[in-house]
Amino acid sequence: MAKIGIKQVAALSGVSIATVSRTLRNPEIVSEKTRQKVNDAVKKAGYKPNKMGSSLRTQESGNIVVIIPDVTDPFNSGIICSIEREAQKMGYSVLLGDTQNDPKRAEQYAEMVEYGQADGILLFSYNLPLEVVPDEKGNVNLPPIVNVCESTAYDGIHKVMVDDEEGARKATQHLIDLGHKRIAVITGNENTTTNANRLAGYRKALRTSGIQIDDKLVMQGNYQIDSGVEQTKKLLLFKDRPTAIFCFCDLMAMGAIKVLHDHGYSVPRDMSVIGFDDIKFAEYTYPAISTIRQPVDEIGKTCMHQLYQLLKGKPAEKYIELKTELIVRDSTGPAPRK
Repeated sequence: MAKIGIKQVAALSGVSIATVSRTLRNPEIVSEKTRQKVNDAVKKAGYKPNKMGSSLRTQESGNIVVIIPDVTDPFNSGIICSIEREAQKMGYSVLLGDTQNDPKRAEQYAEMVEYGQADGILLFSYNLPLEVVPDEKGNVNLPPIVNVCESTAYDGIHKVMVDDEEGARKATQHLIDLGHKRIAVITGNENTTTNANRLAGYRKALRTSGIQIDDKLVMQGNYQIDSGVEQTKKLLLFKDRPTAIFCFCDLMAMGAIKVLHDHGYSVPRDMSVIGFDDIKFAEYTYPAISTIRQPVDEIGKTCMHQLYQLLKGKPAEKYIELKTELIVRDSTGPAPRK
């Protein structure tokens, strides 16, 4: 069978070879009508672009690498799906760098840009896996990179963040409005920006409502379900037990609810539990988890758009902060009467 080439696609779509090339490389610069014609012709002809040849001509790989601590996390996987959808529209493939919180692995994935295997980085970490070395003029030559959800200390990177502090404030205020005053938190990884910001929001809500902050109620978790289990077991040993638990992610909330059920507590009659993220499972647990919804699809679209702007040498907003939403379900209710 003869190999289908770009000439055949141009003939089928009724446009020039140059227009086909532009549509395949930079679809956003051609009209919707032209894109449809070319895409229909590509499908009909069974044409597969030679990405290797294209990368040799443009010095671009056509790949971006997503450096993320845990691709199996339901929250992370939702964002990755959104990133991949946007990347495909823009003509890029996505390489996943699952670091498992190992800085060395993160550095290895970041080196893919240096070796020409990827053109840019979406970084879900507070650790920058690249060395920042200013030249004589103070300029830093970093590859196109966007920080997502977590923030590194280096201000020179474009960032797409979520308003974690306000989200945590809303979660805590929801419990306060239900009459809870002894509100425990199970936090995330200690050094992360999400953890610091959510802790700040929790404390802000308590202070604003005139409730004394009890640091003994701040339990160190790690965003994993088993830490929700272990820290809830410790909370049940307290003489003056909390009446509500705010978990910094839905997975830990699921673990907390399991422990409470196992020990004969009714949720929310005896103790309320609220999470953060609104992963798909949150709606289907028993009881369904009240939570703070993060705009997963919007996070993926926004960070990919920012990176695309940088890859094309176009201006991009330095800092974007997205909003959260309180979702009230069955795991939170009025504080029990003493």
